[in-house]
Amino acid sequence: MNAVPSRHRGAAWMLVAGICFSLMGVCVKEGAVDFGPTELVFWRSLFGLLLLLGVAARQSQPFTTRHWRLHLARSVSGLISLWLYFFALAHLPLATAVTLNYTSPLFLALILYVKGQTAAQSRLLWFLGLGFVGVVMLLQPHLQPDQWVYAGIGLLSGVGASISYYQIRSMGALGEPDWRIVLYFTGLSTVVTGLFLPFQPHHPLTWHAVVLLASLGVFATCGQLSMTRAYRVGTTLVVANFAYATIVFSALFGVVVFHEAPPWLSWAGMMVIILAGVGASWARSRTPPSGFPATDAAGRAGSPAPSPSPE
Repeated sequence: MNAVPSRHRGAAWMLVAGICFSLMGVCVKEGAVDFGPTELVFWRSLFGLLLLLGVAARQSQPFTTRHWRLHLARSVSGLISLWLYFFALAHLPLATAVTLNYTSPLFLALILYVKGQTAAQSRLLWFLGLGFVGVVMLLQPHLQPDQWVYAGIGLLSGVGASISYYQIRSMGALGEPDWRIVLYFTGLSTVVTGLFLPFQPHHPLTWHAVVLLASLGVFATCGQLSMTRAYRVGTTLVVANFAYATIVFSALFGVVVFHEAPPWLSWAGMMVIILAGVGASWARSRTPPSGFPATDAAGRAGSPAPSPSPE
């Protein structure tokens, strides 16, 4: 990455994160043939937890925190969102499930507006409305009647992610480091889903399954770490917009790996949702939200701003 000019490194790291998150989605769809969402979340969290523990130990960082209540709330909302997202991935085309999850910035903007932490700008509300028009365009043409329930689940995963991102903003304002936020999330997810494993149908762990599940955890964690690095070295607004590359990569993987062929109106809906998310980010950036630290003169935040990502 050192060969990339410094002004482009944030975008480059976010593209790496987008590829990792897209490959995570591929692993979930492949794994859903033999494993349920609870098992997939467990293995994704377990391998991610092991990686993060190694990173934290290498940096000799303390694991303790004074903000355990915020960590608990963020981890619970993140776990619910992740479980819903994996459930949607198992039953919907890859690009459709990813796009529905990536409506989270629209819901986050709505939460900030309702709570009075962003200005009542007509352009922000316009972008929110445009985003939900994109959702209708995405879903209307090609879903089967029995898939609408899963589409609703995918949309709920976006709502849950927006709540989680709102809590991340709060912890970032308190100076809580990003790796600890992710560590507590993966830890709680591993414990909770592990408690439910005995009640799941038994699936033997073949070598193929182990490689697939390990890849799921590695891609998810590398995506999280790359996204964090992107915000550390890049301009916040630019990096946040490049996060939508995950939708593009997922659509390509869906075509190549799963031979999915969304109709043109679905492609148009994806583009509308991306434009609405970019526009909502731009509209929010025009007025720094009260109660949270603004970016510096270079456009870099003190801690990563929440961006769409499948946890």
